[in-house]
Amino acid sequence: MKSFDIPEYYRSRIITPLKEFRRKRDKLKRDFTPTLLDFGPIRVLLARHFGFCYGVENAVEIAYKAIAENPGKRIFLLSEMIHNPDVNGDLQSRGVRFLMDTKGHQLIPFSELHPDDVVIIPAFGTTLETQQQLSSLGLDVVKYDTTCPFVEKVWNKAGQIGQKNYSVIVHGKPSHEETRATFSHSKEMAPTVVVKDMAQTQRLAQYITGEQPAERFYEEFAGQYSLGFDPTRDLQRIGVVNQTTMLASDTQSIADYLKQVMIQHYGLTDDSVDAHFANTRDTLCYATNDNQDATYALLTNPADFAVVAGGYNSSNTSHIVELCEAKLPTYFIESEQKILSDKLIYHFDHHTKQEITTENFIPVHRPVTVLLTCGASCPDAVVEGILLKLASFFPDSKSIDEVLETIMQ
Repeated sequence: MKSFDIPEYYRSRIITPLKEFRRKRDKLKRDFTPTLLDFGPIRVLLARHFGFCYGVENAVEIAYKAIAENPGKRIFLLSEMIHNPDVNGDLQSRGVRFLMDTKGHQLIPFSELHPDDVVIIPAFGTTLETQQQLSSLGLDVVKYDTTCPFVEKVWNKAGQIGQKNYSVIVHGKPSHEETRATFSHSKEMAPTVVVKDMAQTQRLAQYITGEQPAERFYEEFAGQYSLGFDPTRDLQRIGVVNQTTMLASDTQSIADYLKQVMIQHYGLTDDSVDAHFANTRDTLCYATNDNQDATYALLTNPADFAVVAGGYNSSNTSHIVELCEAKLPTYFIESEQKILSDKLIYHFDHHTKQEITTENFIPVHRPVTVLLTCGASCPDAVVEGILLKLASFFPDSKSIDEVLETIMQ
């Protein structure tokens, strides 16, 4: 896989070599067992896969290249390049300004832009409407486009099934940048509707079967369907694609459910399913799949608690948190700075969307076992900081060099 040129301060003298060590020993990525860092009184189980993925490293490289190549020019990011506060904060410290927030609300009017300004398209991609608006102002929207190749793969899949006269069902968070971009691209090729979860999918199925009147669809799915969408006509032939960072099991369940609805409603056989349901392969990116599979493997190990690092608005990270918190106490933090002491941790509750404080999060017994992982947009340096912060609370623990030597001997 391509090696990207990203700032060294995002890498880690501990985590990065460990990843490379595991990669060389398991080039086919068949071993999802975590790496044990045994400090003695504290044992940290590090997920097999986590952190910067191909699309994120590609985006980081392009963004810093844009800064280096354009001294003295005004540089704008369409919105957050990735959902990580460290990366976005560093870019802003270098003079990069955001044109929109993550919900698509304008922060700087496009009318204030000039043709010689530099605009970076984030890894989530953007809508065709925004591309056209920026291009009409004389701005180059291609040179520094960091759209993830796996997001573009979803757009291509939507186009392919659209050409075969299927409508597209997008499983994603309607307000997420990536879903908004996918919806924009898909609706140019096919009637498109977004479903956010299984509950909404089950509601959609009632319009497929005619259990609900078509008129009600427009109210229930307001803002989630393409112009001219006719549920009576456009739900007869469908295919499912997704926001690349959704839980794989959720997307598969939604696709399986809709397929079964079609089979029962139209009396289909195995040979005739494709008359009403497109055979779309899973459109989750490889990193999302790897990280989720690594999390499942991580959770087979008994532990006292889990720490998940990443941006609080990161979709792929929040899904990892969901998996962990179903098994054991889980603390979702942006960085080691949220670990205030060995008695106090400040962490994010993704249900209430608020940071909360938990006391005595480290149990008194020894050894303490911790599961540690992060999202696909989190730098290795952040994971290193958390690891060392936790180990520092145990003065009688082994040094990190001793631990690494044991692992990589």
